[in-house]
Amino acid sequence: MPEYGKGTSAGTAVAELGRADVDDALVRLAGKVLRTPVIRSEQLDAACGARLWLKAENLQHGGSFKVRGALLAVEHLAAAGSRGVVAQSTGNHAIAVALAARAHALPALIVLPDDAPGTKVRRIREAGAHVTFAGTALAERIAVVAELRERHGYDVVDPYNDPRVVAGQGTATAELLSQTAAQGVRLDSVVVPVGGGSALAGACLAAGHGTRVMGAEPENVPAFTAAQRAGGPVTVPARHTVADGLRPDRIGDLPYALARPDSTRVLTVGESAITDALQTALWLTRLLVEPAAATALAAALVHAREAGAGTDIGVLLTGGNVEPALVTRLLAHTAPAGRRPARGTDAGALSA
Repeated sequence: MPEYGKGTSAGTAVAELGRADVDDALVRLAGKVLRTPVIRSEQLDAACGARLWLKAENLQHGGSFKVRGALLAVEHLAAAGSRGVVAQSTGNHAIAVALAARAHALPALIVLPDDAPGTKVRRIREAGAHVTFAGTALAERIAVVAELRERHGYDVVDPYNDPRVVAGQGTATAELLSQTAAQGVRLDSVVVPVGGGSALAGACLAAGHGTRVMGAEPENVPAFTAAQRAGGPVTVPARHTVADGLRPDRIGDLPYALARPDSTRVLTVGESAITDALQTALWLTRLLVEPAAATALAAALVHAREAGAGTDIGVLLTGGNVEPALVTRLLAHTAPAGRRPARGTDAGALSA
């Protein structure tokens, strides 16, 4: 697998990465990550006119799919004699790196934005990592990561541009495709949230050309949409979004190249639609997901009603590390009409 960032360009890394790398990651991660269930809801399907297959990575170790890529990358670094690791993140990648570093008895330095959610900060510290805060922009965090790498001689676990991270993230989509195939279903599309782009890039590697991959990003931080318009990654003004996991104001070079920017469609989602989708997931599937994951669900609900969307749509619910205060505020209101689940159970889990 190419070592992007060590004399290897994004173009070279793209040429050398493929579905085989995701398959290899599946083997390496076997027994180390959970094969999370796929959830269905009859009410949800009826509401959008298609069958939604929800991959519940909110139930994953560390509370998100990010542990997949982090474990793969840190395992490689540990085997190569790493002295320690450093990473920047808005939260979930940091939790995953901290857990992976602890598993390999490596020190971990984590750089977070000043306003990182308290729940995620606590989980990182509980895993034994040291936390440093650096502004709110991606460039500020990257600058501190470079300083810490130079000072300590640690290896960087990049959340977007590390090929092993991307391949590891792709295993979530690969599992989803396998689990639905076991039910005799070929997904027409898979919808994943887009922040720095590793979920989108990994999904593209896993799906190949058989299933359409679609992205979903907050309209307040449309980094991939802006990159498509500009012909390459650009920094966008990072307005506030409830989807804190999708706050990177610039798509990664490697994810942008892997995601086939000329053909990949990304839907932008408003703030109210994100919180509505979070409530919908809770009421109709009994899954507590974070706003980043809800962004993908919100986009899938829109896509499902479009002509030519198909009958079966996968949704990667990437994480569940949601702030308790947000959940409390949402639960203070009555469930919207038509969203409260009926008596009994209408949500089923597939773990094949």
